[in-house]
Amino acid sequence: MPASWPAGRRPASCYRAGADASSSPAQPRACAAASDPAFASAKFGLRALAQSAARELGPRNIHVAHLIIDAGVDTAWVRERIRESEGDTALAGLPPGRLMRPDAVADAYWQLYQQPADAWTFELEIRPAAEKW
Repeated sequence: MPASWPAGRRPASCYRAGADASSSPAQPRACAAASDPAFASAKFGLRALAQSAARELGPRNIHVAHLIIDAGVDTAWVRERIRESEGDTALAGLPPGRLMRPDAVADAYWQLYQQPADAWTFELEIRPAAEKW
């Protein structure tokens, strides 16, 4: 642990996920979608806000990161949304990799949290390997 940190203390961390709560995989947030310019501009605004916060808070050892979660997370709430919008057969036949496991998403956040202050990540995009770009 760097000598500049008080004994037993880590710098604070702040993370912002840039995904929506849709039941289907989200569109990549790093580029604008022609079909939804308002959504794309709002997501870019979130990224810009996170970047501004990172520049302001980084010198105070507060790690600010922008996370893009480009798929649904496998929770009961998401599965219910899939069932409602696509039916029971779609839910029963979910292809492998359509949803990300919650523990895999948590691991990504945990790895980000554990980064040393001299090698912080600002933007992290996570998606299942089966996701089409």
